[in-house]
Amino acid sequence: MKRLVALAPQVAGFVEYNDRAPAADEVHLRVDFASPKHGTELTDFRGDSPFANQTFDPDWRAFRPRRPGDPGAIEFGTMPLGNMVVGTIDDVGADVIDYRVGDIVCTYGAIQETLTVSGVDNYRLRRLTSADQWRNAVCYDPAQFAWGATQVAAIKPGDAVAIFGLGAIGQLAVQIAQHAGAGVIIGIDPIDKRRRLAEAHGAGQTLDPTQDDVGWTIKQLTDRRGADSVIEFSGTDAALQAALRGLAYGGTISYAAFAHPFRQLDFGREAHFNNARIVFARASSEPNPDYPRWDRRRIEETCWRQLMTGYFDCQDLIDPVVPFAEVAEAYQEYVDRRPDRSIKLGVDYGHGA
Repeated sequence: MKRLVALAPQVAGFVEYNDRAPAADEVHLRVDFASPKHGTELTDFRGDSPFANQTFDPDWRAFRPRRPGDPGAIEFGTMPLGNMVVGTIDDVGADVIDYRVGDIVCTYGAIQETLTVSGVDNYRLRRLTSADQWRNAVCYDPAQFAWGATQVAAIKPGDAVAIFGLGAIGQLAVQIAQHAGAGVIIGIDPIDKRRRLAEAHGAGQTLDPTQDDVGWTIKQLTDRRGADSVIEFSGTDAALQAALRGLAYGGTISYAAFAHPFRQLDFGREAHFNNARIVFARASSEPNPDYPRWDRRRIEETCWRQLMTGYFDCQDLIDPVVPFAEVAEAYQEYVDRRPDRSIKLGVDYGHGA
């Protein structure tokens, strides 16, 4: 059996693994569709993550140098690539009562041929009614982070909302803002393909940051007020500077990007005069800002229900779709080298929907 891994920085390839039968509390599934995570996973793939040589200490809530013997989050040669899989259960353990052979399910997992996961008290093993829903299903993870970012942004009906970075998470945030009744939705991305898609899903205006003075244009589009809420997914200092310039007085920037180190950022400009409020958004951090009413599980339950009932439309977000046999080169091409040619890479194993 083969799985996709990062063989070296920016090099993807297959390695073999030994398949196994499920234990009493597990299910075994044949993977039919899969998708990677283009944001955080790409940072790891490039070797740019702080986890490359540091460890995040949950007791101190801080990074520290990785010491000998500490587990490394990034181990090239074995680091699996992939985030979500959809597959068909073909074997169940003796203690599993909630799933049966033939069920179509979605869960977290690497891009590989088979997967064995817990089938007892595992709310992240989600059942689909049809394999045709796979494109929405593999957006389960990005939907959570879009939801967390818009939750922090506290979008209200009539608000002006600017969304920087129109990858899969940004596209889903556009859809959430539209459902929330935002009066003005502005999408910002240098990639034309992503801007056009955001317009199709509710962005009334899109801007190219390589061509526009984005902050000033946001003010022009909002009768000088600026954006009530900005959601930042791009992770660049130029985007944050533009967000501060285009923000309404007292507005909120929901900062959801896994950013690179900033080289140029000036808080002595509009940030100071606009009384900006920057809140860092991460759906998986507990306790949730709205705990105990909201936690990670409630976010996941909400997003899955919305993915399966039509609130989200991810059909054209999964683009391109490639065969499993071609995914190593496709990962390097569409996720790393040419993001302008993709939104979210899909993998089809050829078993049929």
